[in-house]
Amino acid sequence: MLTKMTSVILTLFLFWGNVAIAAQDGDPGDVFFTMGVHNDFKCDPASRCLPKRAPNAPSDPVYPQWWISDWTMFRVTKNYKNNPPPYTNPPATLKARDYTVSYGTSYYDANYIPEDKDGSGAMLEHYEEYCLPIFPIKDNNYTCSFISLGNKAYFLTYDKDRPVGMPQCCLFSPQNHPPRIDFIKHLPYSKARSKHLNGSVQAYALEIPAKPEKILFGYAFEKQASPDGDTTAPYRHPQSFYFSGDTSKANAPIVSQNYTSFRMQRPAAQTWDQVANMCPAQPPKCHLFDYPGTSGKSLSRKNSKKNSKKNSREEASSWADLEPPK
Repeated sequence: MLTKMTSVILTLFLFWGNVAIAAQDGDPGDVFFTMGVHNDFKCDPASRCLPKRAPNAPSDPVYPQWWISDWTMFRVTKNYKNNPPPYTNPPATLKARDYTVSYGTSYYDANYIPEDKDGSGAMLEHYEEYCLPIFPIKDNNYTCSFISLGNKAYFLTYDKDRPVGMPQCCLFSPQNHPPRIDFIKHLPYSKARSKHLNGSVQAYALEIPAKPEKILFGYAFEKQASPDGDTTAPYRHPQSFYFSGDTSKANAPIVSQNYTSFRMQRPAAQTWDQVANMCPAQPPKCHLFDYPGTSGKSLSRKNSKKNSKKNSREEASSWADLEPPK
């Protein structure tokens, strides 16, 4: 059985597309349910994966048309049940022994059009020396990037620390566009989580019933609008992106990416050239959820589907076994 994971987000991640619910038996295996953030897969036409907002809920923040931000990623392994995210940087409610720390950078352009004209928007999430721990891989001490160009999302690794047997480039999904600037409309507003950080954030969280624990996908924005120094009009900056990670091998029950330099800056055009420079014309499909290094042998698609059919939404142990929340 595929193990507990998220997916970029995330993502969230990446990201968003990284925090995803994999397709069920009979569905394309590389298209994921993302609550409408990265595609419309499994979204009911009536609700369009849009949770209802209470009349007294604050207005939804939106992304700038383009932005860049460094971030610090906390892989929380202890004491998270009584100290859930969003967290400060570093997490004030946790001890240093409760988490590990790594770093990365995200780039975003809502107006990008890929050369093949398949969709719009671009997003790159670069994880330096510790990859996103949503896959059942014990040793995540390698550099990786997720890049969405229009509707296609790619996963890249690098010569300096690429795991044995992992490709330089693979196609993560053919239907995984970057989050739109108003993506937060797809996540429920969390009044309880918005009390964290002395009430300074607007927090959103999707929690899907699963065993042994609920699966989390959440996001927080600063409640008060502020400018980027003297260069922009005030807006509500993203504060953190938090979610459930893999617990079977990566030991990442909670992960939080805390933004440290979010700014309304357009990425250089060459930012998106990594795909053209590193990927073949027809990149292989990714097999990150059943990567051969996770258990000595890769899970077959046939066995993966067979196991997923045995699980109901309430009994699921991974994102791959879940249906959209009812």
